[in-house]
Amino acid sequence: MEKNKNFILEKVIELSKTSEKNYRKGDFKGAIEEKRRVKNLLKEWNIDGELFEKYKKELSLLYNSKFDLIYDHKSRINSSKKEAIIKLLEQKSEEKYKKGDFRGAIKALRRSEKYL
Repeated sequence: MEKNKNFILEKVIELSKTSEKNYRKGDFKGAIEEKRRVKNLLKEWNIDGELFEKYKKELSLLYNSKFDLIYDHKSRINSSKKEAIIKLLEQKSEEKYKKGDFRGAIKALRRSEKYL
């Protein structure tokens, strides 16, 4: 079972990287589709603990920025507030996706991941 979770984690990281490449190319629909697959795999396989920490580390490498205001903000708020912000941003992403605003959807989803 652990071997399967490691394989799924590798797949999730690969999809995240592909999503980031699509985002940078301007293919927002492709980027959001990859991120939605990532979210589904994470929920389906219930990746937590050490594996989730590896995923978070990989995300931090993808979103590495010289000026990261979200990092400063999340270091000052408690975990329940972080969860509320993540949930709100994921809902915004879903709404924008349904409306066909793929650029807005991927931006909201990427922002929510920065709070992890």
